[in-house]
Amino acid sequence: MTLKRLLLGCGTLAAGIALAANLPAPADYEPGEELPGGATTTSDHGRNAFSYPAANLSVDRQTPFFIGNSFFKKNWVGAPASTTGRDGLGPHFIARACAGCHAMDGRGAPPAVDDKGVSTEQPVGLLLRLSIPGDGGKDGVVPEPTYGGQLNNLALPGVRAEARITVRYQEIPGKFADGTPYSLRKPVYELTDLGYGPMHPQTLISPRIAPQVIGLGLLEAIPEARLKEIAARQAAEGAGISGRPNRVWDASRQDWVVGRFGWKANVGTVAHQTAGAFVGDIGITSRLFPHEECTAAQADCRARQQQEDAWRTERGEHRTDIDDRSLERTIFYTATLAVPERRNPRDPQVLAGKRIFHEARCAACHVPSHVTGALKDFPELSGQTIWPYTDLLVHDMGEALADKRPDFAADGREWRTPPLWGVGLIPAVNGHQYLLHDGRARGVLEAVLWHGGEAEASKQHVLGLSREAREVLVKFVESL
Repeated sequence: MTLKRLLLGCGTLAAGIALAANLPAPADYEPGEELPGGATTTSDHGRNAFSYPAANLSVDRQTPFFIGNSFFKKNWVGAPASTTGRDGLGPHFIARACAGCHAMDGRGAPPAVDDKGVSTEQPVGLLLRLSIPGDGGKDGVVPEPTYGGQLNNLALPGVRAEARITVRYQEIPGKFADGTPYSLRKPVYELTDLGYGPMHPQTLISPRIAPQVIGLGLLEAIPEARLKEIAARQAAEGAGISGRPNRVWDASRQDWVVGRFGWKANVGTVAHQTAGAFVGDIGITSRLFPHEECTAAQADCRARQQQEDAWRTERGEHRTDIDDRSLERTIFYTATLAVPERRNPRDPQVLAGKRIFHEARCAACHVPSHVTGALKDFPELSGQTIWPYTDLLVHDMGEALADKRPDFAADGREWRTPPLWGVGLIPAVNGHQYLLHDGRARGVLEAVLWHGGEAEASKQHVLGLSREAREVLVKFVESL
């Protein structure tokens, strides 16, 4: 008889059979958990699962969503061009559209590698943050003097690309308590063909994978008091888990706010995140970020900027690449992308994995549910019970994941707890399951095994599980 048939029993019989199979009794199903985005949740689980508007958006409210979708997904070109609403690309960039990194509104991937674990292409959905030690003030970090805060490996004609990036993976073997072997891959980054000379000797480099874009407005709507309450509860429990909010400067509000987005919670609002990605990744300026990052050492980049400014003045156009109305509609789009519903939340194996998830104390940081507050201009996202499985706090994740690079109040060992909603649909949407901040993990279990620091005890719990227990744990996470 198969494990699945055994688990399909009922009452105490099901619990006893589960225990006999080295599994705990299934956890209880919680009403509403199948709708992680509350009333905004959508039902498609296929290739387009991350690309729908919130289900409760009216027809009239869907209009700015679809206009924003066009600015998110269509390529930008260099100025001047006949497509004046789409020109302004570069001078330096890593993609020609937001969708270049967030394909199908989903998760980016590290570059493909050969049989020796060496990358064979330039990254697209993976970028490298740069900084040097020091107080970054409202920028959060001190940019590297020659290359700025982000390495861009593409450029317009006549402008030098900043560098080429090679990723090499080292395999690190290990074993579960039952003797089952596993291997983790550790990335090493090499920069060649530096376009503007050597970097500062104290340069700090941190890789970033583009995450799926779903549910961002809902995360912004979680009350700040709720995040502070979770941090206080974790500290009071004295169990070694002590997340804290990152305090960051927000360009849209012109104020200090709690960070919610980015791998170190270094961005506080969807507006800042959207406009910051436009200028950082594509070189598209806006009212929030009116200047591309061309450093003093990059004369060709600055000359191209000056040419573009002259063209815009001559044509009597707005002085930024994207006008305010188009920017607002793109922000609306990224804020209202829906979260797809759970798969099989009542399945006994999924519920057994859910119990293990809680027993391992994964839910201490990956807090299952929240109720959103009132988000200005977004009534559809307000007052929703949501299930993102995150506390949006930064935690010490140990030396193995440390990038040594502080960002605002987050130090070089701290990372934001990433939301888990949609993680099981990444293969359907993007054709891979590379997880963690740099895509090093080849699935859920490898991601867990990289955990350390405050999550060390949870990792050790998982290392001690039976094969059956590990399988249902993964099945639960992939149902989210």
